[in-house]
Amino acid sequence: MYTRHLEIPVFETRHVWVEAVLFNQAQRVSKLFPDGLRFAIPELKTLELIVQRDAWIIVDKALNDVPVAAWLEFETRHRDNLHLPVNCHLRLFHVHAGLVLKRAQQGMLENLSAILKSTSK
Repeated sequence: MYTRHLEIPVFETRHVWVEAVLFNQAQRVSKLFPDGLRFAIPELKTLELIVQRDAWIIVDKALNDVPVAAWLEFETRHRDNLHLPVNCHLRLFHVHAGLVLKRAQQGMLENLSAILKSTSK
């Protein structure tokens, strides 16, 4: 389990939300891979995404897996609407981390969808 995103100083923390479809798929895949899942982010050469049940972390594999950004502290308590976005905290560890967030989420959705499709056969 990756924990460096809890140990390294944070550049900036934001209160954000993630789309319900992305969160729901991440939770479903987390049940299939309880130790987490790691995959490359398309078009971002050295960046990879680690999906764990309690956090999604972008890491730079060229820099010994230093975290770039992390979504965590998902607010799921009393969640009864699976179609609504989920609030969480976004930690940025680099001044330019915000530039890769959208592409990372797109890559995450593509990968999670492919995994769920392959396991449903």
